[in-house]
Parts: sequence; C-alpha cells; structure tokens
Amino acid sequence: MKSNLFILAATCLMATASVSQFGCSTAPVPKADTVDVPKEMSHADMVDRGKYLVTAIGCKHCHTPKVMTAMGPVADSTRMLSGHPANQPFGSFDKIMLKPGFGAYIGPDFSSFLGPWGVSFSANLTPDSATGIGSWDAHTFMKTLRTGKHLGQDGGRGIMPPMPYDSYAMFSDDDLKSIFAFLQSIPAISNKVPAAISPEDLAKMK
Repeated sequence: MKSNLFILAATCLMATASVSQFGCSTAPVPKADTVDVPKEMSHADMVDRGKYLVTAIGCKHCHTPKVMTAMGPVADSTRMLSGHPANQPFGSFDKIMLKPGFGAYIGPDFSSFLGPWGVSFSANLTPDSATGIGSWDAHTFMKTLRTGKHLGQDGGRGIMPPMPYDSYAMFSDDDLKSIFAFLQSIPAISNKVPAAISPEDLAKMK
C-alpha cells in the first residue's frame, strides 16, 4: 500500500498536463513566444533586403531600358534602373489614344506609356545626383511613395500611371528604407528622363 502511494505521489509531481489521470493538478506550462522580434538591420542587411524587394516587385520591367534578343526584349544590365532613355523620343501615335476608354499604349522600350493622362516616362532610380535620386534622402523617397506626389511635395503633381505607388505605400518603413538603401548602392547612371507630357501638349503634337 505504501509502495502504491509513493508511485502515485511521484506521478503527480512529474505530470506535465494540467490534470493527470490521477486527478493531480499542475501549473500550466508557459508557451514559448512565437512572435519574432525584429532584429536591428545593419546597412548591409538593408541593402540585401532592398535588392530582394526591388527584384521581387519587378522594378526593372519599367525602369530599365531593354535590348532585343531572340527571345524578345530583356533588361539591359548596363543601364539597370536608369529609366527611359533620354535620347529615345516618344514614337508616333494616333490622337484617338488620348480619348477616355481607348486604353493605353506602351512604348517599344517598355519605359514610356501613353493614355488619357498624357505620356509618362519611367524615372531614373540610380543614385546619380543630377538625373537620378542621388540627391534624395530616405524621407523624401518614403514620402513620395506614401503620398503619390512627385518628390513627395505637398500639392505637387501626382505620380503618373502606371506606377503602382498605392501598392508600394503598403510596405513597412523598414522595407521602404531598405529599398532606398539598395537603390543608393547601385551604379549611378547619368540619364535625364524626359518630363511627362500633358494631354494638352500632346494634342498640339503632330
């Protein structure tokens, strides 16, 4: 009998469930914290994450000039993210393209776009201080994407289609800072992208 009581007592002490088959109670076992605590990213970490994000969201498809291959147009790695080529004028077009309901026209380099809003050209995202975003800081970059305003300026013109800034605005601050850090780390390319063309100015063109 004493032996049986000893076994019962030992079982109660070792039980991990809140109620054992012998009716013994134990304190709940604390659960491990499953929420990952963000680590402090180094600048190198931010650049790596920014490269991943820029690649994943396909920035090069609009912001990098193309070269034609047997498989069709591909991004020109020597001009990565330098925007619409300065020396490439917008091609001819029919004015019906400016009417609402027509749709949109994509230029042959996939970096110029025509529609009822006029013509927009993909920006130079390299850190060239004169023609790219080399003179920007992270705050300006983030505000531009958060507000959808050119250069993040209050009351400035809106970012032109087809830039999906409203989607990119959903990135966290850390993500946007990482994207900016990566863009500042790539080779600077001097390429003055043409200014957007309004529908009124387009209507005057032949």
